[in-house]
Amino acid sequence: MKRHRKRAGSCKRAQTLDTKQPVGIAVSSVQQIWRAHGLKPHLLRRFKLSNDPAFAEKLVDIVGLYVNPPDKALVLAVDEKSQIQALDRTQPGLPLKKGRAGTMTHDYKRNGTTTLFAALNVLDGTVIGHCSARHRHQEFVRFLTMIDERTPPDLDLHLVVDNYATHKHPDVKRWLTQHPRFRLHFTPTSASWLNLVERFFAEITRKRIRRGVFRSVTDLQVAIYSYLAEHNDHPKPFVWTAKAPDILEKVRRGKHALESQH
Repeated sequence: MKRHRKRAGSCKRAQTLDTKQPVGIAVSSVQQIWRAHGLKPHLLRRFKLSNDPAFAEKLVDIVGLYVNPPDKALVLAVDEKSQIQALDRTQPGLPLKKGRAGTMTHDYKRNGTTTLFAALNVLDGTVIGHCSARHRHQEFVRFLTMIDERTPPDLDLHLVVDNYATHKHPDVKRWLTQHPRFRLHFTPTSASWLNLVERFFAEITRKRIRRGVFRSVTDLQVAIYSYLAEHNDHPKPFVWTAKAPDILEKVRRGKHALESQH
């Protein structure tokens, strides 16, 4: 009996040790297996499904504005890009050259922030933009006034906006009542991707803000206005191609996948 228990214990220890040993497979073989099965464990995709009870209604409304805009009207995608930082690098970077990427230091000095109010004309891709120190309802009303002044007075204006409280402030509603050609279309909650101006924000961030060196907020605003002018000289509209039924079906599948995990 003693011998049997000892032998069993020895086998158990051997099995425990075996589980800790390398399997002896090359990294390239693991990568081939991942590719063969379409696995990408090094990547992580983020998502957010809207819980807005009126999601379908709002989606159909906004997509309809993009693909079939009303007659005698302009469709404007409007939003604020807030807290844009004027960052100054602590050391000069090196320019792009053959065999070497451009460089900049990872550390920086903050020199203040600005907010960019932008209205993207869905038809032609031009942008009405204005920088402001804050983004309260007062600044939003001033930006609406700027839109009113810079668009043909005989056209109705359909503005796609998100659910930021500023856009629903009583003073904003009062201003809209006094300017009946304006109509606001709210995106569903947690669905900012429906607002086409986000594409413009992504481009100005990638092409001008992220790589910039700004010693003051004024420098940052000058760079933003310069980019706006260049963009409007050669505008290119962002064409919406996704159909509302296809988006709704994709959302349905996403919700089903989440629910099946519980």
